[in-house]
Amino acid sequence: MRVLIVDDEPLARSAMRRLLAPHRSIEIVGEADSTASARTAIMTMKPDLVFLDIELGGDDGFDLLASLDSPPIVIFVTAYAEHAVAAFAVDAIDYLLKPVDPERLAESLARAERQRATRPQAIPAIELRTPRRTVFAQPGEIVLLRADGDFTRVHLAGQPPVMIWRTLAHFESLLPAPPFLRLGRSLIVNRDRLRSVETLSRTSTRLTLEGLAEPIEIGRSAAARLRDAMEAAAARPISRAS
Repeated sequence: MRVLIVDDEPLARSAMRRLLAPHRSIEIVGEADSTASARTAIMTMKPDLVFLDIELGGDDGFDLLASLDSPPIVIFVTAYAEHAVAAFAVDAIDYLLKPVDPERLAESLARAERQRATRPQAIPAIELRTPRRTVFAQPGEIVLLRADGDFTRVHLAGQPPVMIWRTLAHFESLLPAPPFLRLGRSLIVNRDRLRSVETLSRTSTRLTLEGLAEPIEIGRSAAARLRDAMEAAAARPISRAS
């Protein structure tokens, strides 16, 4: 289980690290000392569980949760008992008082694991690492990927392409299919972002994709693969709840 520790006191964060160290199933993916840094960490690192202090240098943990569309599982860790009712009102699964008792922590982690098991599993973010920066992108943000030798140009919606030293086959193994379709040796497109298909000639088809400034052209065999995939999707029966 991926864990983020949010506390404005360095000693408190260190203490929580020590308490979590014996739990082999826990991976601490980061720390944050403010609501702003915690919000960024949650959006990029996608932790399963956040240990969250309430008082964070002027803001508080409740402000953070209110700013998130899909908050992770939360366990409040604080020195103040009076906020417990409010904590459970925002669906925190537990409320630990400092100094944290190891047995109570173990109970909280077991509760978090049970909660996690009942949640729908989100598709993890894709790590796009360049020499200068690392971008964590949700699959839905990716419009298309194009091979360029040993590199891949990853086109994110509304952004310049990112050149990644990975093969197209690497990304093919990571991305869900559908909606991602490999249309040839050098191209993968996100079918969910496809807005129009225009046949220009027997050998050329133009695709317009949401998030891409200019249409792209594909050849005859790639167009045939796309047509087959779309026909298969249209023919797939829709399951209905009983």
